[in-house]
Amino acid sequence: MTKFLTTSLCAMTFALGTSACATAHEGAHTQDKAAEKQAPEKMQAPDITLDRIDDGFYLLGGPGGNIGVSTGEDGVYVIDDKFSRFAPQILARIREISDQPIRFVINTHFHGDHTGANAEMKETGALILAHDNVRERMVNDFETQKEGGDAPGEALWPTLTFSDTATLHFNGQTATAYHTPHAHTDGDSMIVFMPANIIHMGDDYFNGLFPFVDVDSGGTLQGMIAAQEKILSMADDDTKIIPGHGPMATKADLQKTHDILADILSQVQAAKDSGLSLDETLETVTLDEYKDLSSFIDQKGMVRATYRSLEG
Repeated sequence: MTKFLTTSLCAMTFALGTSACATAHEGAHTQDKAAEKQAPEKMQAPDITLDRIDDGFYLLGGPGGNIGVSTGEDGVYVIDDKFSRFAPQILARIREISDQPIRFVINTHFHGDHTGANAEMKETGALILAHDNVRERMVNDFETQKEGGDAPGEALWPTLTFSDTATLHFNGQTATAYHTPHAHTDGDSMIVFMPANIIHMGDDYFNGLFPFVDVDSGGTLQGMIAAQEKILSMADDDTKIIPGHGPMATKADLQKTHDILADILSQVQAAKDSGLSLDETLETVTLDEYKDLSSFIDQKGMVRATYRSLEG
């Protein structure tokens, strides 16, 4: 299993669970032939959901990272694109809200649950944009692991990259992508739409659950907190925030998450400064007060990632 797929898989266990449940259900349904003949066939609900955020802005939810969509006379601008297997549903959802071509797709980082349908997006004529490190990690993974056949191939790689910021003037909006160093990974971007006052934070923000900090790919909790502070300084009470995972959020929601992560960092920092090892810190810092945030990252996983972030 390559690093690209491993990080995506370990990060997305909760999302994949939905598909796993659907598969199990289909298997049981197939086995019961008599019941299938007696009961009318039920249409399976689509995996990819569609919700309106504001005029010309939409959220595509479901398994994988949240997709942001801007529509208008200039065309369609997409932020992230989940997994390849959902590409037909993603494209169908986009066609429900616009008959304009998909002009641009930006990847907020390199994980497969945010870049998996890049090839299908390119086939529509879209230009894929991302931070330099997104393409670099994809290319390096391919060069070092291509013999195994699992590395992300060239069809998934971004076509246009940037180092710090990139601004797109599109559909009457100024959409600025800001690189956030060493946050969720080392190649994250957050996209701010003005005057719409809508922000897509990618995986620099997990709303309502412990975040996945990909330390092995250059991520740190300190950088994630700094990214959130940047958005808090730009947002107001009317800002609509799209997290990488979880429901739509407000500035107040983001502030709550920021404060929790800052407290976790402080607790682990104190334990480390007192000379405790990682194993000792795992026994001492329990995060029981935040147990409701446990999902595919549990309390110990959060402490472990924080401690490793502090190791530099």
